Amino acid sequence: MNVRQESLKKHYDWQGKIEVVSRVPITNSEELSLAYTPGVAEPCLEIQKDYDKSFKLTRRKNLVAVVTDGTAVLGLGDIGPEAGMPVMEGKCALFKAFADVDAFPICVRSKDVDEIVRTVYLISGSFGGINLEDIAAPRCFEIERKLKEICDIPVFHDDQHGTAVVVAAAVLNSMRLVGKDIKDIKVVINGAGSAGIAIAKQLINMGVQNLILCDRFGIICKGGENLNSEQALMSEVTNKGLLTGTLSDAMVGSDVFIGVSAPNVVSEDMVRSMNKDSVVLSMANPTPEIMPDKAKKAGARIVGTGRSDFPNQINNVLAFPGIFRGALDCRAKEINEDMKVAASHAIASLVSDKELSDDYILPYAFDKRIGQAVADAVINAARASGAARE
Repeated sequence: MNVRQESLKKHYDWQGKIEVVSRVPITNSEELSLAYTPGVAEPCLEIQKDYDKSFKLTRRKNLVAVVTDGTAVLGLGDIGPEAGMPVMEGKCALFKAFADVDAFPICVRSKDVDEIVRTVYLISGSFGGINLEDIAAPRCFEIERKLKEICDIPVFHDDQHGTAVVVAAAVLNSMRLVGKDIKDIKVVINGAGSAGIAIAKQLINMGVQNLILCDRFGIICKGGENLNSEQALMSEVTNKGLLTGTLSDAMVGSDVFIGVSAPNVVSEDMVRSMNKDSVVLSMANPTPEIMPDKAKKAGARIVGTGRSDFPNQINNVLAFPGIFRGALDCRAKEINEDMKVAASHAIASLVSDKELSDDYILPYAFDKRIGQAVADAVINAARASGAARE
């Protein structure tokens, strides 16, 4: 039985991966009176007088909504909100396991931006944060932007920002290992959807100056055709040399390739055209843009994928639990750029100079230091940038 068959069997056995567990005993009339009526009226009245007490007198401060419309579920595409529920439950289980954050899946039966935004806003008073998940681009950009404008709690699209934080940590440590300055390298990203654009923004915020985005039509260039609104904005700050052509043209003389696109779109010849000590992070799942053995054979020094059966897995679980842990603990009003940059540096710092190697550029997912290290860095950045409320 392979892992997919075994997982299906387990899901039939589990009948759900999360459950609600009471934090208080209710075994007699006195306990009932304290947890519920008549005693519960007192905290209700306190919150009525002071909204902020909803974060102290309820579980709200530790509760995150994991929201999807089911349009971009893993590598499965638009399969619908109910079909995306196993993934959302899994995400909630990861929140709890890696950062002791309570999360709840919200699967919305709509593809209308304003309808989704209104739905999430209306229930946001029950939560301390919103994690958007598996929503297709470019709609995900607009949903996140609009929610950030109207919600008073952090809104975070993990497919964008969680991925970007971990990729940036991988790039930081790769450059530390090969002795290159991040300001001097050329980075090529294939895939100009939600993840690719967020990775580009994160790397630019961290000092990368020479970055080229590509999609299925080729290099993203200012004034180019077939660009959506987000790609058009990115064309203003990337590809400053106005290079045109294909992915193959973009990769010539590059130091880092990042793939968030499609299987087998990178050839060995493309990798050979990169600079010495090149880094190839091919993250298409389950089949990467180029398989690690081929990339290594073609001269790549460091290779990472999204898979757990190869070295250097780029795994969002390194980022999102700790980011939310930190944001919740300081009651951040948002998760801003400074907090995301701090998270990348925190993840990278957990690999010492002695440990750092071609096959170990990121800490392992089950390294127990990660959640707290990321949370602490996020809290410090939130306070320094004015995003923290505690």
